[in-house]
Amino acid sequence: MTALDIGIFAHDEAALIGALIGDLARQDLIRDPAADLRILVLANGCTDDTVARARAAVDALSDPAVRSRFQVLDLPQPGKSRTAHRFIHDLSRPEAEVLGFLDGDVHLPQPDTLARMLAMLDERPGLRVVTSRPVKDVIHFDRPAGAMARLIAAGGDGLSDWRKSICGQLFMMRAAPARRIALPAGLPVEDGFIRAMALTDLLSGPQDLDRIDGDPAVFHVYESIRGLGPLIRHQTRIVIGSAVNAALFAHIRRNAPTEERAHALLMRAADDPQWLGRVLKTELPRAPHGYVPFDFLVKRLRRGGRPGVKGKAMLAAGFGLDLLVWLRASLRMAFRPSAGFW
Repeated sequence: MTALDIGIFAHDEAALIGALIGDLARQDLIRDPAADLRILVLANGCTDDTVARARAAVDALSDPAVRSRFQVLDLPQPGKSRTAHRFIHDLSRPEAEVLGFLDGDVHLPQPDTLARMLAMLDERPGLRVVTSRPVKDVIHFDRPAGAMARLIAAGGDGLSDWRKSICGQLFMMRAAPARRIALPAGLPVEDGFIRAMALTDLLSGPQDLDRIDGDPAVFHVYESIRGLGPLIRHQTRIVIGSAVNAALFAHIRRNAPTEERAHALLMRAADDPQWLGRVLKTELPRAPHGYVPFDFLVKRLRRGGRPGVKGKAMLAAGFGLDLLVWLRASLRMAFRPSAGFW
């Protein structure tokens, strides 16, 4: 059976990590005695009792065979991209053929989620990445929420195709191409960086969308944003992360045009915590858009909206939000350090 290592990325997730460990313990794949897998809880830079609660949740598992699959690691340095790099290159088993990436605050309601994702990779040799469909908790559990939360839940998706995107909350990737990727510390949006590297052989070739897919019946549940303020902060982070990635991609293509050279450059970068900041200083701002490309501002307008007066009103409201986020992201990048800020 395919050897699988799963990394759970947990930074101050004391409130939810126990529930996720319980969900994992009910997964068919983890309960299968023939499965070759290991689960690492990667508690990174935690200031709460995530580690203690994770260890207590593992100790409370009734099946000793399931319990033995878990290991809780207390990593002093925070940062998802730094932790993902360590998981890929240092903490996962060398013999692992597939690596799983899982956030510490999601839910897995279906017991066959992991088994079906791994089966997709086994059945389709051309795939490098299998991604899970993200579902908001407000919708899946029909939880009570205010009007704003319901509006966000209903209208927050649709600007990207989840089957051709990496949702950092849950995805699996073949270990061999994953180990070609190195992640600089401080990336605000590491899943977009991993996607680009996986689909282009470290930017050395054209994007191959046949390397990534997901099964619509396989999903995970995450906590939906409840208010306008958190939505703006979240969208600002995404835009900043995308702008950072765009600058890095330009730098890598210019300085390391082959896969081998890009791999060597990124491996050196991952060992240097200041690398990302130095590169951004040389790459940004860039004329005519400054720190954040105009594409992030007009993407919704290019996609268009639904027909009718209501559709036009929603499009106008969406563009207003995009403009606010674009301006906020531009100012944040100009006056505050974006590298390592999150």
